[in-house]
Amino acid sequence: MNDIAPSLSFQASGAPQGREAPNNLEVEQALLGAILVNNSAFYRVSDFLKPEHFYEPLHRKIYELAGDTIRMDKIANTITLKTHLPSDMKVGDLTVAQYLARLAAEAVTIINAEDYGRTIYDLALRRQLIEIGEDIVNTAYEAPIDLPPSEQIEDTERKLFALAETGRYEGGFQSFENAVTIAIDMASKAFESDGHLSGISTGLNTLDAKMGGLQRSDLIILAGRPGMGKTSLATNIAWNVASAYEPEVLPDGTIEAKQGGVVAFYSLEMSGEQLATRIISEQTEVSSSKIRRGDITEADFDKLVACSQTMQKVPLYIDQTGGISIAQLSARARRLKRQRGLDLLVVDYVQLMTGSKKAGDNRVQEVTEITTGLKALGKELNVPIIALSQLSRQVENRDDKRPQLSDLRESGSIEQDADVVLFVYREEYYVQNLEPRDPDDPAYDEWKMKYEKVRGTADVIIAKQRHGPTGTANLAFQAAYTRFADLADPSYSSFDE
Repeated sequence: MNDIAPSLSFQASGAPQGREAPNNLEVEQALLGAILVNNSAFYRVSDFLKPEHFYEPLHRKIYELAGDTIRMDKIANTITLKTHLPSDMKVGDLTVAQYLARLAAEAVTIINAEDYGRTIYDLALRRQLIEIGEDIVNTAYEAPIDLPPSEQIEDTERKLFALAETGRYEGGFQSFENAVTIAIDMASKAFESDGHLSGISTGLNTLDAKMGGLQRSDLIILAGRPGMGKTSLATNIAWNVASAYEPEVLPDGTIEAKQGGVVAFYSLEMSGEQLATRIISEQTEVSSSKIRRGDITEADFDKLVACSQTMQKVPLYIDQTGGISIAQLSARARRLKRQRGLDLLVVDYVQLMTGSKKAGDNRVQEVTEITTGLKALGKELNVPIIALSQLSRQVENRDDKRPQLSDLRESGSIEQDADVVLFVYREEYYVQNLEPRDPDDPAYDEWKMKYEKVRGTADVIIAKQRHGPTGTANLAFQAAYTRFADLADPSYSSFDE
């Protein structure tokens, strides 16, 4: 085919002057020739190769026509295709009909069709990288008022991540056989894992037993009224996952979490230092209030130093940007996934995030955009996302303070988009506020018995779970260390099947 290639003169738009964009016309010709000779070659590449991936415009047209013809269950060959191409079009000294005939005559076996398709696809990706690079340069020079540098960076990261994710040969329909194999592999991993979990362990056995761990791509809403400990629970889980991280190198050279995982924690309410103080308190059993006041002993300080040295090695990354937008959050998560890996994402909390300008003053619409964006991000990155959410005040107006799905603020989209909804409820908090002022009051003994029964306990109510049962997991809660743990006596753990 070497005598045909020079007759095609084409330069991709945007290619630097004097430099030709990456291409291989001979490979394109070889693939098209194989398809014209044996139409089954088309199905070897049609899942990932599109007309726009061809460098030469005429080749794009031939591939597109061949595909349309084959999909209509008709024969695509030199005779059927030439009627759809301009008869007066020239390819060097050849007419289109002669060019098609030459492609078919010099075609090689279809065995290499998939390899040819992959080569064409990879070259197309390289051309797209060049286009993205040129867009960056040109936009930066133009400096448009409505596109500040930070937004240009986010847009570029989104394009690069999209290119990285789509730059694969997998995709399209998969056979049911493959789907079953994946399901069995997941069950096998759960069976072979220490805790028999299909997802990432939260570090809380009582909760894992009900949820099977944190499932990849799930949006998990963790909600509660102020003072219930939702941030503490999210922090505990984030630390448990990150501290258990054990990497495994796969045969293809990529790194996957064998246990635990890399965690990104978006703290919109607290600073990174406050979050770190909570974790240090939890791990050292030194009260966080004492740490803040400096009211600690030398032994306590030694424990803090030892803990901090361990914490520095844990893959837990904190972003403390207040009022972060869903676009910014997504861009930073993609970057972390690309650079260091990512297995769990935590957002504290949804109501402090911002949507796009399109949502305007409509807060419900804005929250809908945020939760939809989080769900899409979890699926895109294939990681579970724990998003904290506030509950409405109507909980306080009921005798029964246990939260319900309808208590979620701007609940429509949150409840709809969530795969799992967890409520943190501590009856101790409400009973404590009912303490009679007079210890001699006859009601005091009754109150004290009730308080002792609920003191140091917390309920995590699983109000919604797409892939499992709802119910309640009873946990221990140590307020001084902001720590949740499994109850020492398992008889306290109850599940509603």
